[in-house]
Amino acid sequence: MVSETIEVKGHIIDSLILPKVMDEIMDSDGSFEILEIQIGQEKTQPSRALLRVEAPTQQRLEDLLRRLSRLGAVPLESQDAQLFRAARNGVFPEEFYATTNLPTSVRLKGRWRRVSRIEMDCGIVVDRRRCRAECVPMYRVKRGQWVVCGHDGVRVSPLERARTRDVFQFMGSAVSSERPKARIVGDLAAEMRRMKKDGERILVVGGPAIIHTGGGPYLERLIRNGYVQVLFAGNGLATHDIEAALFETALGIDLVKGVAAKDGHDHHLRAINTIRACGGIRQAVRSGRLTRGVMHSCVTGKIPFVLAGSIRDDGPLPEVVTDVLVAQERMRKHIRGLGLALIISSMLHGIATGNILPATVKTVCVDINPAVVTKLADRGTFQGVGIVSDAASFLRELSAALRV
Repeated sequence: MVSETIEVKGHIIDSLILPKVMDEIMDSDGSFEILEIQIGQEKTQPSRALLRVEAPTQQRLEDLLRRLSRLGAVPLESQDAQLFRAARNGVFPEEFYATTNLPTSVRLKGRWRRVSRIEMDCGIVVDRRRCRAECVPMYRVKRGQWVVCGHDGVRVSPLERARTRDVFQFMGSAVSSERPKARIVGDLAAEMRRMKKDGERILVVGGPAIIHTGGGPYLERLIRNGYVQVLFAGNGLATHDIEAALFETALGIDLVKGVAAKDGHDHHLRAINTIRACGGIRQAVRSGRLTRGVMHSCVTGKIPFVLAGSIRDDGPLPEVVTDVLVAQERMRKHIRGLGLALIISSMLHGIATGNILPATVKTVCVDINPAVVTKLADRGTFQGVGIVSDAASFLRELSAALRV
């Protein structure tokens, strides 16, 4: 057997971090001995534990330590991070450290340095001269850059339970259509009011079901009343929102009567064509051709939006970004300073957004399909909580709770 002494500190008892460390060791057929433990006596006091971890082989121990590092456990005798140069543009060294979206630090020249722009499924590039570390997606790494490899000298800070009552703590990660939504939506509205007062930005990631179910006017109210600072969507939401504004249909269905409109199947194409003839959404608003809707509210309210394309898009609208890497970069520019992300009826754009959000951004996923709600957490968005509801009902209740 080979062993290593690890340290875990922080609010490791009430946030269940220490039990998770123990579970990970036992699930990996390892063993542990608690060498020392100091438990904070008050809410604000951290705890600390030293554990000797054992595994059958050095390789098994290395694998276990790598998994434990994602729970915030680090070897007692910490070393500087191992750095290797990238041999080619767009290719990390073979043993590169794959990031989570949790706050992360690396040890450089004997000091822990916070990794900037953290997001999941990336690598860490180090400027050795300035002792700075930055999270970088694979395609952006350049030949010759120093990349963190292995888990030595990497420290992750797990999310801890809030010290005061928190709506997101109350909601938890469980997903059920039978949960009391009025209480959840009311608490969410209170949190959004606080964020607006404190200057924290709120992101909405929306799918076309918002328009199809009649939720568009409620989203407009949120935008007009300052509860949305940025919008991520695709060609679908923008197209059907504009279709609704021009023809009062969505996918050809009359939004008032709920029946197919005559020749309504081509309304979305005519909506796209109209906007393309104007030169874009902003030009259509300025010219008076587009006078209402979600996209109209974004333009008039100077709310930035990113419309990321897909292979199935019709048209698309001029503002749709058809290069996915360019779309990712534009999305990254708008996530700084976010306090909350509301992902509403948008699985693909929701997962894409979850992948680039740091875990410190509170995230709510709303969808009528429970499987969509749980998928975000399954993909590694630790901070994600779910509400099972159709888009219009959720937005109507949220608007009422916010009194907008």
